[in-house]
Amino acid sequence: MWLYSWQETAAMTAAAILIDWLVGDPKWPTHPVIWIGRWIRWMEGKLRKGRNIGAAQLRFRGVVLTSTTVLLSFTVVLLLVLAARSIHEWLGYAVNTWLISTTIAIKGLKDAAYQVYEPLREGNLADARKYTGYIVGRDTEKLEENELTRAVVETVAENIVDAVISPLFYALLGGAPLAMFYRASNTLDSMVGYRNERYRYMGWASARFDDVLNWIPARLTGILLVLTALLQPGLSPVRAAQAVRRCAHLHPSPNSGIPESAVAGALGIELGGLNVYGGVASERARLGWPLRERTQRDIVLAVRMLYGVSLIVMGGLLCVLLGALW
Repeated sequence: MWLYSWQETAAMTAAAILIDWLVGDPKWPTHPVIWIGRWIRWMEGKLRKGRNIGAAQLRFRGVVLTSTTVLLSFTVVLLLVLAARSIHEWLGYAVNTWLISTTIAIKGLKDAAYQVYEPLREGNLADARKYTGYIVGRDTEKLEENELTRAVVETVAENIVDAVISPLFYALLGGAPLAMFYRASNTLDSMVGYRNERYRYMGWASARFDDVLNWIPARLTGILLVLTALLQPGLSPVRAAQAVRRCAHLHPSPNSGIPESAVAGALGIELGGLNVYGGVASERARLGWPLRERTQRDIVLAVRMLYGVSLIVMGGLLCVLLGALW
C-alpha cells in the first residue's frame, strides 16, 4: 500500500468500524464533513460571482468546485496523517483510524432512523414527520405512517452505499486520505448535485463524479445485502437478488436502485412511488413487490440489514487479518 501495508490498513479500517459503532459522529472536534460543507458553500459563492454566466461556464465552474474540494480534502488529510506519523508511528495509526471513522455513519444512520421510529411507535405523527424531514428532501407535512416508513427505509438503504460501503472501500484502497476524498465527493453531491434550476449546470460535475465513485461499491453492497438477508431470519435473499436484477435499473440513479431494491425485496415491500418536493409531485420508480403493507417495524428491519452489512465487512476484515497471522 502507498501509505500503510494492506494488513495495517485492514486493521485500522476494522477499528474505524468499531469506533463508529460505539461513538458515531462526535460533537467535538468539529466533524470533517462540516468543514467540507463550509468550504463548498464558500467556494460556490466565489464561483457564482459575475453576471450573465452561461450554461457552459457554469458547468466548467462546477468542475472547478468538484476538483478543488476533493483534492483539498485528500491533501489535508494526507498531511495530517503524515504529520502524526512523523511524531510517532502509533499516533499515525490513531489519526488515520479516527479519520476513517468520520467518513462512515453506521450509528448516525441508525440514530436518524430511530428518531423517526420512536415517535411512530408512540403514535406521534407530528414528531415523526418533523424528523423525517431532517433526512429526506421530500415534503413530509402530510405523510402518514406508511409513507414515513418508506422515506426512512429508502434513506437507510441508499446510505448503506454512501455512508458505509463506499467510504470503507476507499479506506481499504488508500486509508483516510482516499476515504475523505470520497466523503468530499459525496458531500458535494448532497449539497449541489441536484437537477433543479440552481444546480442543473453547476452541480452536474459533482453528481456525475459521485456516480462514478459509487459504481463498484453499490454493486458490492447489493451482494452484501443479499448475504445479510440470508443470515437474518424472516428476510428473503432470493427476493432481494431478484429485486436487484429486475428493479434496480428503473431508479434514476445508476447506483441507488441497487440497495433500495435489495432491501425492498428482502423485506417483501414496495419502495418508491409518489413523492412531493416543494409542492410538486414526482413519481419515482417502484422497487420490489408489495407483498404486504409497510409498517413501522420495517425501519427496524432496515437498520438490522445496515448493521448486518457492517458485521459481514468486519468479519471479512478479521478473517483476512487472522489469515495473515497464520
